[in-house]
Amino acid sequence: MTAAVVSLYMWTMGILGIGLVLIAGIVMSYLSPPRSWDPWFKRMLRVWFRILFIRIVTEGTEKIRKDRTYVFMSNHVSLFDVPVLAACIPVFVRGVEADRQFKWPVYGFAVKRFGNIPIDRSSVHASISSIRRAVRKLREGTSIVIMPEGHRTLDGRMRPFKKLPFHLVRESGCDLVPVGLSGLFQLKAKQSWLIRPTRIKVKFGNPVPAGEIREMSVEAVSERTRDAIRSLIERP
Repeated sequence: MTAAVVSLYMWTMGILGIGLVLIAGIVMSYLSPPRSWDPWFKRMLRVWFRILFIRIVTEGTEKIRKDRTYVFMSNHVSLFDVPVLAACIPVFVRGVEADRQFKWPVYGFAVKRFGNIPIDRSSVHASISSIRRAVRKLREGTSIVIMPEGHRTLDGRMRPFKKLPFHLVRESGCDLVPVGLSGLFQLKAKQSWLIRPTRIKVKFGNPVPAGEIREMSVEAVSERTRDAIRSLIERP
């Protein structure tokens, strides 16, 4: 079977499947708070990945305490990053996403209903406002996931980190959890329409305590996080 035929199947089943999962989530959001049905939503996402013949392996989830609030930071590789993280992070978590994604059909309305936070990277003022919203969610007990590169990689290597995410983690008073995503560039690179079923690894690093973060500069937190994420990524 050619890569084009496989990719056509992946796109067709992927769009139909994620559409059904998101619509179900939208309906549930009108019936009860997202936290109550989040375990069900994670299971549905994992079923969706199995339908696409994508195997996800997680490592390090035992480091995540269910009674704590965290800022999760990962490398940004593929359009599959968000559903992978949503399916695998073992606590209730909301994301900070590019504002343009909130305009996409179905998906945009769904993430708005779910409580994700849009960020306009073209405006410093708007970005700061989004970070403040994220800090409020963290202080209310909702963990946040953010990809500090801001954009997907073009060559499989990490891009430079933005500074604002590290202002967020210092202000929040929460522990930071680095997450390494492996296999996603082989699954779907940004500049290619081909999707190749493969094994994905989601590896959680040791949480960086909030007390240590407060004693570090923004630049030092960024560099430590970058080193941690890099060490968690498995090369093909």
